[in-house]
Amino acid sequence: MGSWAGPLGALIGFGLGWLEYKLISGVVTAGLRRTNPSKTQAEHDDYERRIRWLEAILLVLMVGGMPIFGYVIGRTFFG
Repeated sequence: MGSWAGPLGALIGFGLGWLEYKLISGVVTAGLRRTNPSKTQAEHDDYERRIRWLEAILLVLMVGGMPIFGYVIGRTFFG
């Protein structure tokens, strides 16, 4: 049976990535919505669309990247 260090590191990385995503996206989204310069409904809709894109990018980078990072650290140092 192989070492559990890599998968355990990936699981911890996933948890940390999810927490990081929730914290950072919450703060950034709230700040962007608070400083929304939109004058018309069309501008507001476009601004919200861009915020959703930013949230999707953050989700992929943080929740997708941290498990990989955790796996590599687990295998390198403990596995």
